[in-house]
Amino acid sequence: MRSALRDLSLSSVTAGFVAVLVGFTSSVAIVFQAATALGATPMQISSWMWALGLGMGLCSLLPSMLWRKPVMVAWSTPGAAVLATAAASGQFTLAQAVGAFLVCAAAITLFGVTGWFEKLMDRIPMAIASALLAGVLARFALDAFIALKTAFVLVAVMLAAYLVGRRWWPRYAVPGVLLVGIVFAAAQGRLHLEGVQWQLTLPVFVMPEFTPAAIVSLALPLFVVTMASQNLPGVAAIRAAGYDMPISKIITLTGLATLLLAPFGAFALNLSAITAAICMGREAHEDPAKRYIAAAACGLIYCVIGLFGAAVTGVLTAFPRELVVAIAGFALLGSIGGGLAVALKDDAHRESALITFLVTLSGLSLWGIGSAFWGVVAGAIALFVQQWRPVRTA
Repeated sequence: MRSALRDLSLSSVTAGFVAVLVGFTSSVAIVFQAATALGATPMQISSWMWALGLGMGLCSLLPSMLWRKPVMVAWSTPGAAVLATAAASGQFTLAQAVGAFLVCAAAITLFGVTGWFEKLMDRIPMAIASALLAGVLARFALDAFIALKTAFVLVAVMLAAYLVGRRWWPRYAVPGVLLVGIVFAAAQGRLHLEGVQWQLTLPVFVMPEFTPAAIVSLALPLFVVTMASQNLPGVAAIRAAGYDMPISKIITLTGLATLLLAPFGAFALNLSAITAAICMGREAHEDPAKRYIAAAACGLIYCVIGLFGAAVTGVLTAFPRELVVAIAGFALLGSIGGGLAVALKDDAHRESALITFLVTLSGLSLWGIGSAFWGVVAGAIALFVQQWRPVRTA
């Protein structure tokens, strides 16, 4: 505990808060949409926030403090989109969806316990993994500059603050940008905190119901997109940042946590990629050994969100969209640059890595599976075509 207090820093705590801000506000609406489409009541939707908040929080906080490495766990955003789309047909009840959550969680746990997923990741070259990460993160950087169209002054002021901060106070550039953005947005009257009521959220248990239709239409797609679109770039983020972590143990942890919390609304927990890059980057701390504080701070805030549910969600969503995308984009610039530097360094892997980056950045989605998976597939095919040689026998 004493060493953690010594490692505590403003930049790390701010990185943790920015990670929560970006992760929550960018996709909480999709989670609400999925829960509503499944017929969840307001109390059950709050229970989803309770389960997801505590699940993400404890799975990030405890391993980070135990291993002194930034372990970042999030909910499956593409998984929520799959649920919202499938549930829109009205064919599934909330109980059937909970049964599907449990089946998906069991499959994730199996892939963690057996080490199958980690063995697959070990076969992906570092150049392609780095290109994958850069492609996933670059979309957020593009959104930051696209936001100039709708909030030019706010984003321009934040960009100026970032450049000045990187020049004279590099360690505190991101906290400075966040502060400037909040003050400027408040001055413009764009922070809407009225009506937020602080009260503890109570969990609501839903008895699961297992049906073949829900397993095929909900559990299987949820498992595939969580592993391909979330855990795969999550591992890429960890390795691009230079951390050696027990991937299989973390995957197992997310699976078990989902199993435990699924009846209360935790549909799928997984490794984070985007928010992980914020907490694992140089902006969190110059010393990589002290960046675990950022992940721990992020986990602690997630736990508070879980306990206070919709109230904290209301606070986070009160920030203007342009402020959120700008702070995310600027905070990720270093990780994007580092990923591209590693991806393009080796001549033998440069073209396949570039294809991985571009396909991932394109946002391509086929059969419900996002561009992160297809980027790796395209890069692997390019690498195979360029480097495969027939084995000659004597």
